[in-house]
Amino acid sequence: MKPPFLPHHAHTVPKRPTVQARVAGFIGRNWARVGYAYHVEPTWLEVNRVGLRVRGLPAAFHGVKVAHLTDFHFGRHIPHGYIENALARAAAERPDLIALTGDFIDKGPRHVRTAAKMFRGLTAPLGVYGVLGNHDFSVHTARGVRRHAGLGAAVADALESEGVSVLRNRAVRLDRGGAGLVVAGVDDLWSGEADPVAALGRECPNTPRVVLAHNPQSVEGFAGCRADLVLSGHTHGGQIDWPGLGRILLNRRAKRWAAGLYRYGDGHLYVNKGVGFGWRFRFGVRPEVAVFTLNPE
Repeated sequence: MKPPFLPHHAHTVPKRPTVQARVAGFIGRNWARVGYAYHVEPTWLEVNRVGLRVRGLPAAFHGVKVAHLTDFHFGRHIPHGYIENALARAAAERPDLIALTGDFIDKGPRHVRTAAKMFRGLTAPLGVYGVLGNHDFSVHTARGVRRHAGLGAAVADALESEGVSVLRNRAVRLDRGGAGLVVAGVDDLWSGEADPVAALGRECPNTPRVVLAHNPQSVEGFAGCRADLVLSGHTHGGQIDWPGLGRILLNRRAKRWAAGLYRYGDGHLYVNKGVGFGWRFRFGVRPEVAVFTLNPE
């Protein structure tokens, strides 16, 4: 049976939204995004698990797990218990080694002791190691001047008193069954005290190594020194990855190593998006704990 005849005027074309409707839709979508970016994502922690192959990794260290956290920015603006929860999430992964790559505090010396106490009781069979970030030195730009002399030393001392081994341009060798794995730490790039040669140039180049350096751009000064896995933070992943605009808070150079895993030389660089924040706003860049399982290449 044929469908009934429809008069010409019945075949209507949908009306295009008016300018006012399109503007209202745009505002509505972005207002919802802003609310989400302020209330939800800054503390919506994720655990990212990464398997990596390391050249010459001794059998005694096959399957070793490294938990990495960074950029805590402790201060009154951080919700109570949030960082402690992130540390508990890391510990629940049962890592063999824990790496903390700086910016323990946000501004000045006021919260140094309180921030350090959060790491009390944090343990791992191979140790808990840290390096300092630019905020720990109270240096907030690449050419910035320190606002608080001696702050870096105060942060390092406070962390050491709570069981964190702070690696200031030095390395330690971990031994298992006669085999070794080196953990090295480099002071923050902007501090004026970074000395990667002191940290990396004195250990046997045949020994695999994990390197802690707050700023990922530090790798540009490693001068051919062996670095199988470099763990960094600093960028926060840009904190914002806005649809159609990208990581608007990172300059072109910083976008080269914005977040995630990168191949660098014969090893890898991992840029962690961080736990905390200075400005409470994240979109498309959730805070993270990263956990690496190392196996031979």
